[in-house]
Amino acid sequence: KAIAIAGNPKERRGIVVTSSYEARAKGVYTTMNVSEALKACPELILLPPDFEKYREASKAMFLILRSYSPILEPVSIDEGYLDISVLAKTRHPVEVAKEIQQRILHELDLPCSIGIAPNKFLAKTASDMKKPMGITVLRKREVPEKLWPLPVIHMHGIGKRTAEKLNAHQIMTIGDLAKQDERLMYKVFGKNGARLRMRANGDDDRPVDPNAIYDTKSVGNSTTLPRDEAEYYILKDTIEKLSRKVAERLRAKQLAGTTVILQIRDSSWHNSTRSKSVKNAINRYEDIFEIAWELFMKHWDEEPVRLLGVTVSNVVDQSDSTQQLNLFNFEENIKDEPIVELVHQLQRKFGDRAIKRGIKVKKKTYASQTSFSKDFLDDLIDE
Repeated sequence: KAIAIAGNPKERRGIVVTSSYEARAKGVYTTMNVSEALKACPELILLPPDFEKYREASKAMFLILRSYSPILEPVSIDEGYLDISVLAKTRHPVEVAKEIQQRILHELDLPCSIGIAPNKFLAKTASDMKKPMGITVLRKREVPEKLWPLPVIHMHGIGKRTAEKLNAHQIMTIGDLAKQDERLMYKVFGKNGARLRMRANGDDDRPVDPNAIYDTKSVGNSTTLPRDEAEYYILKDTIEKLSRKVAERLRAKQLAGTTVILQIRDSSWHNSTRSKSVKNAINRYEDIFEIAWELFMKHWDEEPVRLLGVTVSNVVDQSDSTQQLNLFNFEENIKDEPIVELVHQLQRKFGDRAIKRGIKVKKKTYASQTSFSKDFLDDLIDE
């Protein structure tokens, strides 16, 4: 059936979070406004999200994967990398993939696609080639034939903006990217340019790391207002609530970020985004709200607003972030100076990662139940 998950299906507003393949075939896509989705597909069934169900299914899926290898790296609630090098010495990888696929289907009633390759980039690329129940083997020697003819936008890791920037430099296909001079790519696009060129050639030396932080670049929240809104206090209250939700999600994931992004969609559905970066990573609600509200007051033209969004990007692990001293916390930090100096001495002797500041453990929040948090595999270890 044509089904879409939307933020508020009862009020028939908000955006489509995801949709079934049947709905996609009718023109429904993620981030589409619900009213537009219903126009494209009148028979569309709208359902609210069920985060607890997603978490249970996700945990069950990763338990199945971990039964084949302990070298498992989750990267989202429904996706992960599994290193089966040891198992492959006695069983063919395709045989293992078929067994995993059938177990997930029969035990969880969920379809899945699997990519088999010598590295993470090629495995991810292969898994996207046949959905929802495909198994694809992609060898490095097949890259020129299977990947190079494709437009760069089809390459994992390249979004619309990066593709446009590459196209502006006459880099139209993955093959064009692979053949670029490495020094030129680094000069024009920085480290990411050199990395993309390397992966376009099928190279990726990242190990499957069970302890890796999943690749979260940003944490955000948005809401579609029930009506075109121009009331100052309602808009302020909405931005405050969004900032709180973002802060909860950041803390649940033990992340902090250096850039706050505000999204405004007016009554004519024109989008505008404004951002501000700070020197030290933040995840406190007060800090996020202060910047988001400042951006709103600076750029709002007093036109009615239909959608607001707050996002914190350029996120890092909270333990790696530094705290900005201010009038209210500098005395607390001064008390820590002897400990900080001791930590620095240990790091100089044994290396930067020898000892790090601990993170206060807090009770699980609603945010930890609605997104893929870093505590997820802790549950699996206890099984």
